[in-house]
Amino acid sequence: MKVIVVGASGETGTSVVHGLIKSPENFEVTALARKSSVDKPEYLALKDLGVTVSTVDLGTVSDELVALLTGADVVISCLTSGHAEHVKTQNILASACKKASVGRFVPSFFGPICPPRGIMLLRNLKEDLLDHIKSIYLPYTVIDVGWWYQLSLPPLPSGKLANALTMPVQTISGNGNTETALIDKRDIGKYVARVIVDPRTLNKSVFVYNEIWTQNRIFDLMEKLSSEEIPRNHVNEQVLQSKIKTANEAVAAGDNTQIRNLVMSQYELVLGIRGDNSPECAKYLGYLIGKDLYPDLQGESLEQFINDTLAGKIERLYARRR
Repeated sequence: MKVIVVGASGETGTSVVHGLIKSPENFEVTALARKSSVDKPEYLALKDLGVTVSTVDLGTVSDELVALLTGADVVISCLTSGHAEHVKTQNILASACKKASVGRFVPSFFGPICPPRGIMLLRNLKEDLLDHIKSIYLPYTVIDVGWWYQLSLPPLPSGKLANALTMPVQTISGNGNTETALIDKRDIGKYVARVIVDPRTLNKSVFVYNEIWTQNRIFDLMEKLSSEEIPRNHVNEQVLQSKIKTANEAVAAGDNTQIRNLVMSQYELVLGIRGDNSPECAKYLGYLIGKDLYPDLQGESLEQFINDTLAGKIERLYARRR
């Protein structure tokens, strides 16, 4: 099976490519890169693993791009959906896939479960892309993965994890008892490798995740494994809604520096207050559930991930970003 990955040098893209390479399925993997990025260490490392790296201009639906995509069974986008340039690029990529008669396009969703409109800016952008995909009748599969372990841990009072956590959790949303689905970022690829060969997932949305946790239980586990007492600072829905309103108004007025604040506050609302990121909500929204489809597939446990983080065995998130 010929699989092309766009955005293979990023955190999600790296996980996807490694999952494809390690899969028992016989995948022929190609990574598409901009000419300015092809010599990045990440792409050189992929070449060493047997991945073909091809350069292409993703700015237009060019004959060159269509030719590169022709013959592909699956094209997977791992571009960041919150980046304006990447949103445009994914629309171009989808249109080129249609011209090239690609068998299946996987857009860059790879996030928590959320209703399609009006809750999260990032989700609105993703749904706009999905609307385009459907408007041209391009075969697709949406894959959402919950929230990463790597973004779920609080800092320790001792400072032991200061260099390990890129974005430590500083506050608990609401009462801390809302359940949410989590995944080890490194496991995303192993799920993707199963989903893209499954005829049941064509033109469907799929929700894969490792475990269900609440923030209070995560803090409890961290305290148990680290032998440190961790302060718990709660933020209520009213405060979050106020932050979202302020950031929304700033972004609407052209202040793009507030996009990150808006996005992160919306994530806190979805994950810790509304409780959208669950298998039950996913089923309501029409998703197929990975644990139903692949009961034999097991990901890393959160407990093992925390132990490995405490032991210094987990690479810092975005450590390779330049």
